[in-house]
Amino acid sequence: MATKKAAVKKTAVKKTAAKKAVKPTPAKKSLARKSVGRPQPTHEQIAELARKYFHEHGGHGATAEQDWLRAERELKGI
Repeated sequence: MATKKAAVKKTAVKKTAAKKAVKPTPAKKSLARKSVGRPQPTHEQIAELARKYFHEHGGHGATAEQDWLRAERELKGI
């Protein structure tokens, strides 16, 4: 009988471990959502859009960094 109890206990431990391993952490979920099915923009694509924003406001108002971040957010869909 001791072997039967040990076998049942071992099976229960395996099921519990499997359940814990399946649950993704919230950080992994959010990363997976962003990268699935959406190609990341290239450096050139971001630069081109940032230049467009720069020319739209005539170089006044926003900084080059702000234009870059705006273009990056738009292309990445953030």
